[in-house]
Amino acid sequence: MHRLLVSAAHKSSGKTTLAIGLAAALRAQGLAVQPFKKGPDYIDPLWLALAAGRPCFNLDPHLQTPDALARSFDAALPGADLALVEGNKGLHDGLALDGSNSNAALARQLGLPVLLVLDARGMTRGIAPLILGYQAFDPAVRIGGVILNRVGGARHEAKLRAVVEHYTAVPVLGAVAEDPALGLAERHLGLPTCAEVGDAAERVQALGRTVAAQVDLARVRELAASAGPWASPAAATVALPPAAGPRLRIGIARDRAFGFYYPDDLAALQAGGAELVFIDTLHDQRLPALDGLFVGGGFPETAMAALQANAALRAALRQAIEAGLPTYAECGGLMLLSRSISWQGRRAEMVGVIPGDAVMQPRPVGRGYVQLQATAHLPWPSAPAADGVVRGHEFHHSSLENLPPGLHYAWRVQRGHGIDGRHDGLVMHNLLASYSHLRSGAGSDWVAGFLAQVRRWRMQQPAAAARAA
Repeated sequence: MHRLLVSAAHKSSGKTTLAIGLAAALRAQGLAVQPFKKGPDYIDPLWLALAAGRPCFNLDPHLQTPDALARSFDAALPGADLALVEGNKGLHDGLALDGSNSNAALARQLGLPVLLVLDARGMTRGIAPLILGYQAFDPAVRIGGVILNRVGGARHEAKLRAVVEHYTAVPVLGAVAEDPALGLAERHLGLPTCAEVGDAAERVQALGRTVAAQVDLARVRELAASAGPWASPAAATVALPPAAGPRLRIGIARDRAFGFYYPDDLAALQAGGAELVFIDTLHDQRLPALDGLFVGGGFPETAMAALQANAALRAALRQAIEAGLPTYAECGGLMLLSRSISWQGRRAEMVGVIPGDAVMQPRPVGRGYVQLQATAHLPWPSAPAADGVVRGHEFHHSSLENLPPGLHYAWRVQRGHGIDGRHDGLVMHNLLASYSHLRSGAGSDWVAGFLAQVRRWRMQQPAAAARAA
């Protein structure tokens, strides 16, 4: 399997833009490109998936065991010609002091040659010690080429190429000129999602053409081919049991306000016996017949006027959840189910199941990995890690305010912020709403637990009992 890691010396080097452009350019050459993203991220994978025409899967050395990570990588490879993994932050950045969850560690584990993106603004001769230092810091990681990004013109490019060629043995595989039009504007939570950008496909194609014109794609393909053979790992010893009984209809909120879902979680829901029913919270007026509901993260604050205007669906959601529909809501989903969202001096009414108000703050309230300890109020059958800890991540600028006392929570927060710094996973009716994002098979087993709750509830309904009779 031809494969490589696109990494950078530091964050905001233009790595994501170039990774998207590379995926689009290689796809335009007729290759089946399988994209991956290192770490917990929803937005970059959406863009990479659009560029490659294949779902993008996350590889997270902090949340996944090495075996689980290798299996996630391997499971996505069938039908692909080349695996393109985009790193996060810098090549050697990570939580662990020993670098065990860094991009470099991921490259070592999966045998990925590294294509290093370097922000060349203001640099000439100084680029050489940067490259040499990265090589010397971890000789087991092979930096097979560099792309010089944000180059200031032909003279600047010539100087950089001469320096790299004279002082290092690392080939320059491309030099991309500084062009503000190439960037995807960031905001309070990073890039916008593809669903929010009307010309997303055209932008991706333009990035692909730019990369094809300024990067030597033939040499990039040679670098990926140099990775050598890929040895598939042993199959997992633990898997979801075969689904028993009728298929469950699980609603999934997916539109320009909500779209933060791991594709392997959706696949796990289907493997566990679920039929996925997608819901547009901005335009659908009614809820379809459902056995359960999953409202993932997103940017409801940017669509709060449209969400407020859809009073019919808000009322239907409230009625269904208060009637006991098993529901799991993460972050943006929690905000939708609150009383209101306030942002930039405006306030919009939301569903109102949760007796609190989501208020956007100027800085992140919770950011990074979380560790949670289950309480007696967790509504799902739980199978946490051996140490009893549920692991996930959070990234939210909102706080949930004006909550009354005496509420029940599914988890105590050991690391992170959650809802109030001490608790996360508000539990009421058959709803669990949290700021933490979970990933089945990567620090939690939420899919199996949620489906068990849904199946139990369905069998308690009169219609289900009549069908069983």
